Amino acid sequence: MTDVLARLRALQQGDLPTHGGSTLAYVYDSGLAEADELGRQALALYGATNGLDPTVFPSLRTLENDLVAWAARLLQGDEAVGTVTSGGTESILLAVQTARDAAPGIAQPSMVLPSTAHAAFHKAAHYFGVRAVVVEVDEATYKADPDAMAAACDDTTVLVVASAPSYAHGVVDPIPELAAVASARGIRFHVDACIGGWVLPYLRAGGVEVAPFDFVVPGVTSISVDLHKYAYTPKGASILLHRTAGLRRPQYFAHADWPGYTMLNSTMQSTKSGAPLAAAWAVVQHIGDEGYQRLARTSYDATLRLADAAEAIDGLSVLARPETTLVALRSDERADVFTIADEMVARGWFVQPQLSFRGQPASLHLSMSAATAPRLDELIAALQAAVAQAQAAGPVQVAPELAEAAKAIDPALLDDAAFDGLLEIAGLGSGETLPDRMAPVNALLDVAPPRLREALLIAFLDRLMRPS
Repeated sequence: MTDVLARLRALQQGDLPTHGGSTLAYVYDSGLAEADELGRQALALYGATNGLDPTVFPSLRTLENDLVAWAARLLQGDEAVGTVTSGGTESILLAVQTARDAAPGIAQPSMVLPSTAHAAFHKAAHYFGVRAVVVEVDEATYKADPDAMAAACDDTTVLVVASAPSYAHGVVDPIPELAAVASARGIRFHVDACIGGWVLPYLRAGGVEVAPFDFVVPGVTSISVDLHKYAYTPKGASILLHRTAGLRRPQYFAHADWPGYTMLNSTMQSTKSGAPLAAAWAVVQHIGDEGYQRLARTSYDATLRLADAAEAIDGLSVLARPETTLVALRSDERADVFTIADEMVARGWFVQPQLSFRGQPASLHLSMSAATAPRLDELIAALQAAVAQAQAAGPVQVAPELAEAAKAIDPALLDDAAFDGLLEIAGLGSGETLPDRMAPVNALLDVAPPRLREALLIAFLDRLMRPS
């Protein structure tokens, strides 16, 4: 047993750190060691349980109802009901599926979403045949435009979508105005608060001015909120809330027309471990309202300080004033954000590059956790040094002929041999190993159209995930 664990620990040495506040995407760290240990113990305690049938493991039903009640209280849903899911993407998928199935008379349903909506909505569109009608956001604020969203709605629209906040820019869409657009047409309205839903209510409770975004707004019919982000629970826990039980009912799936047990599911999964649910319940109970209010304010204050400090760094700017705990940064022409990201990794910090999009420049995404706040001076110093080094090196240059060729390539016409060649050119090699520096790769992806980016990364993932 010790040999197996030693092997796992050795393999982990190549991973980014999940604790310590230096990984500014993908993981969220409260800095509370006792909460982390409690979560690990709850995971182990419930690792063999199955949430498929709440009558077999009734404790899971209690834990789920407790967590949903907590979220409903935070998000001001007096009659709200909900479901614990495996993550924000599953919550979003279920919100779209529910809206589709609530309108069986619409043969070709669509949903209206701002261009900043999470990519999970496009995944839902692909899975469920709900056409995504994408509406450009305001160029100055990066927020959804209510008039343009209203104009995009028609008789096929089953769902209108907004973010609180958007992942890419950290701003909250005008929820009351958008809810009014949907309500006037009898359309469901979903607020994606996966990353902000556990922060905004506690900031509001602490005296920060927070624009209305939750069930207090008439017309909001569903909200997604992740526990494994700013509730700081172990991975695998999100909640999809509906304003009423009637609105949730189309989410459920049942099938009795086969010789086995009657399948009855509240989520995309049938069999699902009770471990993430138990761990989430334990951590939420342990931290409590006072703890979350303190953690939210700590992260938020650090986010504002970081934004101010970044604005003071020559060559950096903030895309939008943060409204929660997310910061998006861009650089001027003396450097590219991809090189800055590599330089940050070299200094022990992971920040997430975001490729250019519809005239919006490439940027860096930083999610601030409470554990990062005590190290903010270190982070700012690393950012200053990374920008200076990137400026000294200059932007990564992509050959103009290569950039033009990328724009003309139809990925649907490429075979495996062609993808192998393109991956080699992109610096991704055979896909068996990861490049030491990602800036040249990201620079090439940045000049490629989105469909080619997708195809190249799918080809890379396909090659990366093959048994050796």
